Amino acid sequence: MKITSFRGLFVFLSNFFYVNVEFDGEIYPSVEHAYQAAKTLDLNEREKIRNAKTAKEAKALGYKITLRKDWNNVKVEIMLGLLRQKFKKGTHLSEMLLLTNDAEIIEGNFWGDTFWGVDSTKGGENMLGKLLMQVRQEVREKMN
Repeated sequence: MKITSFRGLFVFLSNFFYVNVEFDGEIYPSVEHAYQAAKTLDLNEREKIRNAKTAKEAKALGYKITLRKDWNNVKVEIMLGLLRQKFKKGTHLSEMLLLTNDAEIIEGNFWGDTFWGVDSTKGGENMLGKLLMQVRQEVREKMN
């Protein structure tokens, strides 16, 4: 089985799904908020993103910030840490993640994201899907 869309039953897999996560001592309302804030070291810019009304707004703000110089070296590890929080063992979301069993998780999209996902026309690396499957395996192993 493959999960190719983070909608419907699988909306909880989306980084836009609202669940509090912590980054650098601040609580953010979604992984998307925290991830976008992590792109900058400017605390004022981070605060603006943290206070964004929606994850979509946080993402838009993330395109306008002062990008930290080491971003490409740290972005995957930051995303992994945020996903580990979101799907922490013993939470409702970790149980939902486990219910995906061994399905391949693909962050299918149509907006050109070929790093975190797979664009319907361009393909992609599916890094978000790979990290979600990694976290699922980590949660499963902690159960045993």
